[in-house]
Amino acid sequence: MIKLLLIGSGGFIGSVGRYLVSRGMQSLFMELSLPIGTLSVNVIGCLLAGLLGGLLETRFTLTSEMQLFFFVGILGGFTTFSAFGYETYNLLRTTHPLVAGANMLAQIGLGIGAVCLGHWLARIF
Repeated sequence: MIKLLLIGSGGFIGSVGRYLVSRGMQSLFMELSLPIGTLSVNVIGCLLAGLLGGLLETRFTLTSEMQLFFFVGILGGFTTFSAFGYETYNLLRTTHPLVAGANMLAQIGLGIGAVCLGHWLARIF
């Protein structure tokens, strides 16, 4: 139960952070048609995932509960793209470039395909 509370409270922090960062960045670059708010959140989330992961490998240790709070909760609430980026990076650095490439194609292709399918389903029902 404590793990779920940690994930949920971290998710709250991450979700509010995502909203504030995305809204702030989008308002700074209103003239761009690119969704810069979402791009900013995804890049920042990946940077933070890499930074935290690197610090945990080289300098610090966290309990498994605190790792859930930061990675699944805060970063998961902020952006799941950070998990995608970090997992793909780990595949690349552990000499699995083909699996990393397949992961990238599957995540992006299936994700966009699922959006299209969901949109189509919403129109026919």
